[in-house]
Amino acid sequence: MPRPRKNRKIIGEPPHKLFKPAGIPSAELETIILTLDELEALRLADFEALYQEEAAKLMEVSRQTFGNIVTKARQKCAEALLQGKMILIEGGDFEIDPERKIICDGCGRSWRSILEEGKGDGCPIAGHRGQGNRRKRQGRGGNNSTESL
Repeated sequence: MPRPRKNRKIIGEPPHKLFKPAGIPSAELETIILTLDELEALRLADFEALYQEEAAKLMEVSRQTFGNIVTKARQKCAEALLQGKMILIEGGDFEIDPERKIICDGCGRSWRSILEEGKGDGCPIAGHRGQGNRRKRQGRGGNNSTESL
């Protein structure tokens, strides 16, 4: 009997859960399910540009497990884009991490989630256009001084 899957930590649920090619009715499209933990892996690896080891710690999984999750998510997204399929974001083995916050690189203020509806990827402070903790990778052995999530 296989070992039960451990829940992966995610920062929150996205406000939009369905993406499809324009001009084709949903009923005519095949659907690919992208789980919430797969979306979180994409967010950490590709949007936040974190190394797999750091991203794995945030999701509370091993680096190998994180690599497997992000590889599967990338394959699903590529399939949907190249073959004109609809992406439905739902399900997965996850729990929302109540402790994680996003910190603005511009002003240092923090908020709960870039995924909260209406917040976008910028700082939620009115009129401020900060970038919300998007980290750039440093070269080998580089020191990343941005505060961790």
